[in-house]
Amino acid sequence: MTYHKRKVFTVALISAIVVAGCTSQKQEDDGWENLFDGTDLSNWETYLGAEFKPGISWDSVRKLPAIGLNNDTANVFSIVDLEGERVMRISGQYFGGISTKKEFENFHLQLEFKWGEKKWFPRGSDSDKRDSGVLYYAVGNHGDGDGFWLRAQELQIQEGDCGDYWGVAGALADISSTMNPDSVFQFDMGGEPRTFSRHSDAGRYCKKNPDGENPNGEWNVIDLYAYNGTSLHLINGKLNMMLKNSRIDNDGIETPLTKGRLELQSEAAEIFYRNIRIQPLTELPKIK
Repeated sequence: MTYHKRKVFTVALISAIVVAGCTSQKQEDDGWENLFDGTDLSNWETYLGAEFKPGISWDSVRKLPAIGLNNDTANVFSIVDLEGERVMRISGQYFGGISTKKEFENFHLQLEFKWGEKKWFPRGSDSDKRDSGVLYYAVGNHGDGDGFWLRAQELQIQEGDCGDYWGVAGALADISSTMNPDSVFQFDMGGEPRTFSRHSDAGRYCKKNPDGENPNGEWNVIDLYAYNGTSLHLINGKLNMMLKNSRIDNDGIETPLTKGRLELQSEAAEIFYRNIRIQPLTELPKIK
């Protein structure tokens, strides 16, 4: 396929997905399950790793005793009033996550987020980006991921990087990508299919393309479509990542990763979430 034809195809696909994403936000609530509606956190459980302190390295903190499961005495995960509505607040004070008790496969997840003001060590400086993330197909034990998270695919939520891909604790996938001017692989529908994993030449990170995040202080809408091992990341209606052949590496043996829990990360930055809901999928959005 020529470069010109690839670009036309990419634009057409992105346009089709944008329409699908916008339509989904206006549809009737039939079929949607509220995972968080502003009243309680009964659908979730929390996990916090060891506390980061000055002088403690990434490698060292993973080996320290974790704060643990449902032991959130610091109120890292809470429900607060914000601008007249009840929202989920993740303070970011400790690294960890809040995860659904249920597992999901073949789903459309939709949620909204907005950054807060607070930052914490080791990312407390003005130059450090605020960071969180949506982990999906999350499996294994709490703390398997760097001492803080489940094993999962990640839709990155980070200032300027929303929609990026990370493979957490052995998760891997195939992504069509090209090298950008910064010598980083980024999503490109017409690019070369590459496997992104902790052991591959490409690594386990792929940058989103294009950027879809609203300015700091505004709410952002995340749509995540996941069906039969293929997933689409949409930020404010813009498709900026597609994973195929989701799987996980267990001691050198790769198996499909198409079902699991959802987890929202706490990662040294204050963030607010609202309108977290999910519905089953029987197919991915149509490509026209």
